[in-house]
Amino acid sequence: MTFSLRRSDFPDDFIFGAATAAYQIEGASFGGAGPSHWDTFAATPGNVRNADTGAVACDHYHRYADDLDLMRAGGFDAYRFSTSWARVMPDGVSVNPEGLDFYDRLADAIVERGLKPYLTLYHWDLPAALADLGGWRNRDTASRFADYAQTVVARIGDRMESVATINEPWCVAWLSHFLGIHAPGMRDIRATARAMHHILVAHTRATEALRAAGQKNLGIVLNFEHANPASDIEEDIAAARRQDGHYNRWFIQALTQKSYPEDILEGFAGHMPDGYENDLDAIGAPIDWLGVNYYTRSNIAHDPASAWPSLKPVPGPLPKTGLGWEIYPEGLHGFLTRLARDYTGETPIIVTENGMAWPDTIENGRVDDSERVAYFDAHLQAVHRAIADGAPVKGYFGWSLLDNYEWAEGYAPRFGLVHVDYETQLRTPKASFEAFRQAIGGN
Repeated sequence: MTFSLRRSDFPDDFIFGAATAAYQIEGASFGGAGPSHWDTFAATPGNVRNADTGAVACDHYHRYADDLDLMRAGGFDAYRFSTSWARVMPDGVSVNPEGLDFYDRLADAIVERGLKPYLTLYHWDLPAALADLGGWRNRDTASRFADYAQTVVARIGDRMESVATINEPWCVAWLSHFLGIHAPGMRDIRATARAMHHILVAHTRATEALRAAGQKNLGIVLNFEHANPASDIEEDIAAARRQDGHYNRWFIQALTQKSYPEDILEGFAGHMPDGYENDLDAIGAPIDWLGVNYYTRSNIAHDPASAWPSLKPVPGPLPKTGLGWEIYPEGLHGFLTRLARDYTGETPIIVTENGMAWPDTIENGRVDDSERVAYFDAHLQAVHRAIADGAPVKGYFGWSLLDNYEWAEGYAPRFGLVHVDYETQLRTPKASFEAFRQAIGGN
């Protein structure tokens, strides 16, 4: 099982990597980490499948050297990882030296293996002490985030190829405060409106602080999901437009055009923070690169029985992943070209996450995940077409290096290029890992 494209089919400076996130792999019970709102969310019955937690996860905290050896063996150029706010600052404010020491060792280990470190500062593990104060509903959290960003980058920034402030602000704000699927598990439109704004204030304050300190190559990672009308009737088309508005247009429009979509502001009327308009100029300051996470599309129908945004996802006809997500590589090509055309221009774009869950099993010491090989192959082709169409795409990171803690789904879904036995912590590279190794060769 191989890919149809090779490294030589992409520009000479194109980066191939794999990505992870701290809470999903490290083990939150090690190294003096404090509780995050994910620990409390997972401790509440019904929130996470099988009541799984991130206490041990993949034990990457102790096994990082072996995991990075796998990265090097796969021929990857770069490793995208996140630091844990709750590990670095267990109460959200005070520094835990043991946590910073771990990331210092990790940074050295990445560089020693010839890999480029791509740091993400926030991948969802908000310290519980800050959640107690309102979390992302509280504007002050943005200032605390800037303090945390400065602390991390002061220690390891000299070795970082790039720094992203926030991973997937839509998940931080909408998925977590409106749909209630992720921590803190709220279903409140006022909390959502405030989180949708404050997360961008946090990005802005951290970026300003890091630029003042001389840190280079700063960006943010947004997730995009193609919103497909469930039918050609006018109401479904309008509902898909609203889905596109809160999911895709809200963050990128603020970052590049210093405004929010009017159709979504109408839904948030009366709930936005006072004076939010005064932040938009700073939010729209240029970034050095944009990270794009893409997995699937949604089929959206109008739902007249529900409150704004009066829409609901309905099953679609395309083949699906193990989580029921439709496989739609055309959407990745569409976003990469749309972003360059309508929003970001020549600003470099990096596909920072793309992958699929599948119920992988080990047979005779192997994991033959042919479905995942086909998924990656189709999406790499989509990236290749986008580059040919003029999109300035500079890299691609597969999600994920390891099977890991998949948030509210617990350990059931497997996204990894490497299979993890959670009982023994044995790592087994899958056929998809080998397909990457053959396609991209040595680094």
